[in-house]
Amino acid sequence: MRHSAVVIGGASGIGLAVAERLISDGWPVAMIDGDAAALAAAADAIDNDDVVFIEADPTDEDNVAEAFDQVVDSLGLVGGLVAVAGFDRHASAEDTSAEMLREALDVNLVGPFIAAKAALERMGASLSIVNVGSVAGLRAHRGKLAVAASQAGLKLMAEVLALEAGNRGVRVNAIAAGPTETEAAGNGGGVAARLMPQGRYAEPEEIAAAVAFLLSPEASYVNGHTLAVDGGFLAAALSGDRA
Repeated sequence: MRHSAVVIGGASGIGLAVAERLISDGWPVAMIDGDAAALAAAADAIDNDDVVFIEADPTDEDNVAEAFDQVVDSLGLVGGLVAVAGFDRHASAEDTSAEMLREALDVNLVGPFIAAKAALERMGASLSIVNVGSVAGLRAHRGKLAVAASQAGLKLMAEVLALEAGNRGVRVNAIAAGPTETEAAGNGGGVAARLMPQGRYAEPEEIAAAVAFLLSPEASYVNGHTLAVDGGFLAAALSGDRA
């Protein structure tokens, strides 16, 4: 029996696209999300006996532990974990409050850390973890202090976990995603689609495809890596081209 995959933040956006891709790939999937309405909508749209929908606060250790116990009871031991770091707010450094920074760290870093520990404690013979973050964690962007600091931490956390757990059948990688249409619409500081190297934003399904690869046996020797899935945005920014 195939081990289960857990998607944190799986009820909408990139997380939902990831969950749907993993379901199509044959994974038993647990979707854990703190948004009850989005989770209910996902449950209405997905009719599959090998999928469970669990409402839990991803930043609360007790909530997450209980959710993972439900996953094991319903689907078996965990073989894959995808944590989508969902805090993305535009504010200058001057306008960034300590409260905003704490929220970004809690959602983008502490939550994925809690999920990783829960998965490690309930893993099967092997475990692949993919943290989905943002290109904001790889290079400084104006208006992204809280996001960038938390996303940079997410990248380094993946590398440390990969280093420490690699000899236990565990792989830990990260994705630095470029903006999607949905995210850009809700974030006033986003780059215009026409200025992106490919002239468009990412589709959530394109991010999901990269996640599926990193979880798969084909990526068995990929560990501690951060994959930019951004249509060339980072390359253009580093070269001095406007993007």
